[in-house]
Amino acid sequence: MAPMKLYGWAVSPWMARVLVCLEEAGAEYELVPMSRSGGDHRQPEHLARNPFGEIPVLEDGDLTLYQSRAIARHILRKYKPELLRSGNLEESAMVDVWVDVDAHQLEPIIRPVVFNVIIKPFTGSDCDQDLVDESIEKLKKTLEVYEARLSSSQYLAGDFVSLADLTHFSFMRYFMATQYAGVVEAYPHVKAWWEALLARPSVKKVMAGMPPDFGFGSGNIP
Repeated sequence: MAPMKLYGWAVSPWMARVLVCLEEAGAEYELVPMSRSGGDHRQPEHLARNPFGEIPVLEDGDLTLYQSRAIARHILRKYKPELLRSGNLEESAMVDVWVDVDAHQLEPIIRPVVFNVIIKPFTGSDCDQDLVDESIEKLKKTLEVYEARLSSSQYLAGDFVSLADLTHFSFMRYFMATQYAGVVEAYPHVKAWWEALLARPSVKKVMAGMPPDFGFGSGNIP
């Protein structure tokens, strides 16, 4: 069987979510690099894969998928269902809860910080400091919930690593490269959890392709 094909650029946090799962699963795949600056994602051949013109896109035989969390779940269902806690109703439910917490609580808070602090200076745009400050205050309140959870379990869904944890890596990798990393580090259980994620071989491998400035500083932007 031909390896799966993953389309996109490796610096993307949405790509990182999928890449970490592929590495955790030990799945065979081909990374098909694309150029955002070159508009590859707006070309007809890519729009045929994803009509929204976004990345990542996964081709697995005759199946074509987009949306990073959906792709991640597919990979793990197929190759490493223990990371979804398949077969245990309560544990799999908790995995789903914290995947959704990342999607609807944490990511919407840290994404504007990453955009304003890392990307805007390289694009000649002004940082919206008011938005950054507002986001940091929201983050502190959100991290109180994470700290409480991680004070009673080693990982978010329980005492086992799962997609609930891995899905957080993508945007946190860039947030932790900003001057606001200390906000996270102020919560000891959250800090320990993050350090445990960083120690995973899958995360180390994917992170090597994610320069903290998205490649702007070196001119190697996708």
